[in-house]
Amino acid sequence: MPITKDTWGKTVDGRNVQRFILKNDNQIEIHIISFGGIITHMFLPDKSGHTADVNLGFDTIEGYLTQKPYFGALVGRYANRIKNGRFTLDGTEYSVTLNRERFSLHGGKEGFDKKIWDAEVKDNKVVLTYVSADGEEGYPGELTTTVTYELTEDNKLVLEYTASTTKPTVLNLTNHAYFNLAGHDAGTLKDHRIQINVNQYLPGDSDTIPLGTIADVTGTALDLTEETDLGERIPQVPGGSGFDLNYCAGDPGKLKYVARVSHPPSGRTVKMYTTEPGVQFYTGCNLRDVIGKGGTEYKRFASICLEAQHYPNSPNQGNFPSTVLLPGDVYRQTTIYEFGIDAN
Repeated sequence: MPITKDTWGKTVDGRNVQRFILKNDNQIEIHIISFGGIITHMFLPDKSGHTADVNLGFDTIEGYLTQKPYFGALVGRYANRIKNGRFTLDGTEYSVTLNRERFSLHGGKEGFDKKIWDAEVKDNKVVLTYVSADGEEGYPGELTTTVTYELTEDNKLVLEYTASTTKPTVLNLTNHAYFNLAGHDAGTLKDHRIQINVNQYLPGDSDTIPLGTIADVTGTALDLTEETDLGERIPQVPGGSGFDLNYCAGDPGKLKYVARVSHPPSGRTVKMYTTEPGVQFYTGCNLRDVIGKGGTEYKRFASICLEAQHYPNSPNQGNFPSTVLLPGDVYRQTTIYEFGIDAN
């Protein structure tokens, strides 16, 4: 179906925020805005034909301007963590913005999630482009990033990323959608089931920054290789904070199946495929006192993020897949969310 476009408020400096509404013939409807490339709404049908918005977020642009849970946003230049906000590239040490005490998170103080992206509709896709200036948030090189969103008639949301730079730099991009297949306002992950088709993960320190080793999940609470009741498993994760770790899918550049989430009471399912070597699985342990759509109080452990990406702190770990981008090269990523209904 054709993509529709309208204006969805203004930024504090008066710039218009555009909204794009993607629909298909199977009752799926997804809203994306030019501020942060944010997915604001995701309506999916259940096995009875009733639709619900399964995507956590805010009713108006003001929530996205002032809050920082990264709901539905494109995250960069560097998704996840860089320890101490420092890395060395070609013999030069760079210091990027610290927005946490001991690390830089999701691109710094004002990452890609807080930028207005140039937006257009082309070939029934939403095409977003942002040019990040040399030195923005401390990162070298002028970086031009393009992200396309496409909703297909076979119920796939396809995200295609490309980027190029004028100087050697590091780059890690993802989308930070939070969802609950019972509805954004369900308040619990009860009755959700998950499989992550990966048997290795990155052990981390108290800030969840990887230690540099890769560990096997077998025999631990982190083992999700078989379909698992998520509501029952979260309390079993050591530390009491649920899941917030990077699973190692490997094979950078190869599109592969990495995860499936289902909610049997509604029948809704989502499968994830990506060319990225890692997926950060997060169950919202840091969500507190956030008032979202319709006045809903979003709680801990009531939503899921599956963030396709390279490994956290890769610029400081020589054994991790490289996140270096050189002039003349093109960064590419494909991530697909495939929606379904299980009528059983």
